[in-house]
Amino acid sequence: MKKKILGLMMAASLISASSCKKYLDVNTNPNAPQVVTANLLLAPMLHWVATAPVYDGRFISRYTQNLTSTGANTTWDLQGYDATSDNGGELWRDVYWSLGQNLVDMNTKAEAEQRWDLLGVGQALKAWGWLQLTDVHGEIVIKQAFDLNRTKFDYDSQEFAYQEVLRLLDLSIANLQRTDGAVDASFLGKTDIVYKGDRTKWLKFAYGLKAMALNHYSNKSSLYKPDDIIANVDKSFASNADDAGVKYTGVSNDDRNFIGPTRNNFTSYRQTTYIVNLLNGTTTGSRVNDPRINIMLSPSPDGQIRGVVTGAGTGSFNATTTLPNNIWGYSTVPVVGTATRYIFDDKSKYPIMTYAQLQFIKAEAALRKGDRATALDAYTKGISAHFDFVNSSNTDVSGVPAAITAQQKADYLNSAAVVRNASALTLTNIMTQKYIAQWGWAFVETWMDMRRYHYTDADPATGSQVFLGYTFPAALFGDNNGKPAYRIRPRYNSEYVNNLEALSAIGATARDYHTVPLWIVTP
Repeated sequence: MKKKILGLMMAASLISASSCKKYLDVNTNPNAPQVVTANLLLAPMLHWVATAPVYDGRFISRYTQNLTSTGANTTWDLQGYDATSDNGGELWRDVYWSLGQNLVDMNTKAEAEQRWDLLGVGQALKAWGWLQLTDVHGEIVIKQAFDLNRTKFDYDSQEFAYQEVLRLLDLSIANLQRTDGAVDASFLGKTDIVYKGDRTKWLKFAYGLKAMALNHYSNKSSLYKPDDIIANVDKSFASNADDAGVKYTGVSNDDRNFIGPTRNNFTSYRQTTYIVNLLNGTTTGSRVNDPRINIMLSPSPDGQIRGVVTGAGTGSFNATTTLPNNIWGYSTVPVVGTATRYIFDDKSKYPIMTYAQLQFIKAEAALRKGDRATALDAYTKGISAHFDFVNSSNTDVSGVPAAITAQQKADYLNSAAVVRNASALTLTNIMTQKYIAQWGWAFVETWMDMRRYHYTDADPATGSQVFLGYTFPAALFGDNNGKPAYRIRPRYNSEYVNNLEALSAIGATARDYHTVPLWIVTP
């Protein structure tokens, strides 16, 4: 009987294998493409470079107090995490899957065909992915990541991750400077939805990303080199015209901005009192109402701009008068095609990196170096550029509300809210304006800034917090043991389900693993 059963099982397996092979033969169908040109892989990856950080921004934005939930004491508002969920794991999926082997294949083909411009873009995207991922999760898998013979993967240190980021950016910069071989702007431009094939702008992007990565070493005295940061910024974006981003068509779901109203991913989010008080001058003590507030933030039904205290929820507000509207400017999700606000429209051009952001990086590096004149110049240019960015974004979504006038901008730049004397400039001044310029989009970089200053570090020049007004909720998430979040746990379904042994080796099975400071922010 046992022999008969075994025989039936073997026969069934042979039939199954045969059927499976026939089914999989579709992959060699002469009527279907087996190999695509390298540039056809680019556009979908660029889409995810702009989109994946916003997926995770639903959670990171609550650590940084960009936004908060309408519900009280929600997990992420309390610096916690969702243990058996992929929440906070989209960049993980993006780097290992959406880009993943596609990026490996694109770079391999580009190199074989001597398409140095496309290869340079691919290497910059690879560096961007590792930088985003290690800044969110700390230790990540790099060396074994695309070994097709493995089902288990060992983690690499964050120190190695940063070394790999810088190595790839140096390769990217070298290749983007080449004009020989099959370098062809029209070929690259067919699927380049960021720069339309402009190799020189991608070169600036690579320099900018390198400056950003180098600036993260600010707590490593032997590795932090302000001159290198400044030099890379100077080779990077020259104005807002160089800004990297993706403009959405709004035609279908994945062609709409993820933070836009139609996709309905941020309906239960509201602006915080933290950002409101930075823009209305309460926190800084200037009492100068920043004109950007009327475009960036959303008023309550009574016309006043208010915020929600992180973790407190909106239960104490009157829905018909004082409750802040959603980020699109309404009490409910607006009808498709309705004018919205700032960068939150279905069709908005959503930023990946901006000139203003890089100027603040330069300002910080210059101030740390002691070059106050350079720091003040970059700080001022960063503020001015962000005003122009806000107006441009406003025009992009039908111009509601009215644009900031040249006079309003000039008045603000000459107000008590802006430092005009190099000797008076502080880290607080720079990081406050950088936070404002990155609000609503640069979630990972904003969180990195806050972690570099351990959320509440004091400015050595004043003794006050670098991030003025930032306070933690009264009670943090239970697993935190009173400590703030410094990382997000690796993606649950790929790692805690399938790679637990490797997680144990780096201590990631501990319930408070998310509170362990990253290597890059420790001395």
